[in-house]
Amino acid sequence: MAIRLQEKKQIVSEVSEAANNALSAVLADYRGVTVTDMTGLRKTARENNVYLRVVRNTLLKKAVAGTDFECIQEVLVGPTILAFSLEDPGAAARVLKDFSKENSQFEIRALSVGGKLLDASQIDVLAKLPTHDQALSILMSVMLAPVTKLARTLKEVPAKATRGVAAVRDQKQEAA
Repeated sequence: MAIRLQEKKQIVSEVSEAANNALSAVLADYRGVTVTDMTGLRKTARENNVYLRVVRNTLLKKAVAGTDFECIQEVLVGPTILAFSLEDPGAAARVLKDFSKENSQFEIRALSVGGKLLDASQIDVLAKLPTHDQALSILMSVMLAPVTKLARTLKEVPAKATRGVAAVRDQKQEAA
């Protein structure tokens, strides 16, 4: 079915806006995936705040022109599904990686972060990035560690003195 010019412009502007707000992008080939599985993928993507869209390659090239994701133009061949991570850089990678484990026909082609095109083999690196909440908890534990160590050290001084006094007391009681 042919898409009218006005609809094409709307698709390009929508994808371009998503690209301007995105932190990372993942491209995949979805040939052979059932409609039911694709519906499940879309639902998972929505839950993880991932922009997921099947777009014609010519429209996608126009949409990403002038954005950080312009580098993906060289891998736009065949049917492509595009996933943009909007809040968490690893969200799209996690969603598509998990989906590809369940669907052998789904093939991740490439990913892009910070204006650089990465090979599909790098998906694990991006997928293992901590979420915002996980990163905050790691940061807080790193910040809390020196304070905890100081508190333990300060607590140890009187405990050591008490043990020394108790040892002297025990010696005197044994001698008596």
